[in-house]
Amino acid sequence: MLAFAALLSPLRSALGPGLFAFALAAGAQPGPGASDPIVAVVPFSAGGSVDVAARLLMPRLAERLKQPVVVENTVGASGTIATQRVIRARPDGHTLLFAVASPINVAPLVSPNTYRYDALKELVPVVPVAASAFVLVGRPTLAAATTNELLRLVRSQPGKLNFGTDGVGTGLHVTAEMIKQEAGLEMVHVPYKSGPQVLTELAGGQIDLAVLPVSLVQGFVRDGKVKAFGVTSRTRWPGLPEVPSLSETPELRRLDVEAWHGLLVPARTDPAIVERLAREMSAVLSEPETVRKLADAGFKPMQMTSAQFAAHLASERSEMARTIAAAAIKVD
Repeated sequence: MLAFAALLSPLRSALGPGLFAFALAAGAQPGPGASDPIVAVVPFSAGGSVDVAARLLMPRLAERLKQPVVVENTVGASGTIATQRVIRARPDGHTLLFAVASPINVAPLVSPNTYRYDALKELVPVVPVAASAFVLVGRPTLAAATTNELLRLVRSQPGKLNFGTDGVGTGLHVTAEMIKQEAGLEMVHVPYKSGPQVLTELAGGQIDLAVLPVSLVQGFVRDGKVKAFGVTSRTRWPGLPEVPSLSETPELRRLDVEAWHGLLVPARTDPAIVERLAREMSAVLSEPETVRKLADAGFKPMQMTSAQFAAHLASERSEMARTIAAAAIKVD
């Protein structure tokens, strides 16, 4: 500490007290303008799982940066409107995308003629912040209690049962198609506009099945409002320990899907800004109180470097491309 103070002394003398304090404050910012707020763009509606995670984490990031961070929901087109907004933003650290796989790795694959962007080239991955498994859930009156019973039921009525997701070509849709392909099932897809809408329809018995985030459905599962058949992660999820992993069923043993939530910024953002954001966000994710809050909301923290996050996104895209091709999912 004394050595550090000695190094700063000449700078303090040269700048004077006021400019010295400003220099320290400015150096702590991810981008220019200490008073300018950072906007964290959420591609989905308020109250959904992505919005919940963003509003849980962004206040702590703001405290560490000593700069306001405002969460803004930019809804529409499976998250691609928000994504294109951030792609076009100034690369100065003041616009972040709080994203999931749908607009990054799914929409451009299912709608290549509509969404002519490559998020892996036009955005810079900063850091993943949280993971959430999905849950295969059914209406309360469905005549099956276990995954094996469910598979037998669907196979006995090929093409008769349906499943709901938050839209065509979303991460939930692709995950449901993975389950169908692995188990050799025939079901009808019913797209909705949002996950909460799917959950309401499922609990009311209007649809048969759904693939939804743990963070969204865990309260409904505990209250018996929907049936949970299994989580998509390789192991059981801490927030729903009584619900088996779908991989425990032999036909689905290869299934392992966890949904990432992460921060990305426009391409050409200064690497120093990216490093600062990644460092402060990683510090937030290491806080016991943050870990507890994430767990209560159905998430777990993810810790990766920016380079590891970029590699993870590239690998995910390859896997999703295979599933999308096999299911012939096209929106154009």
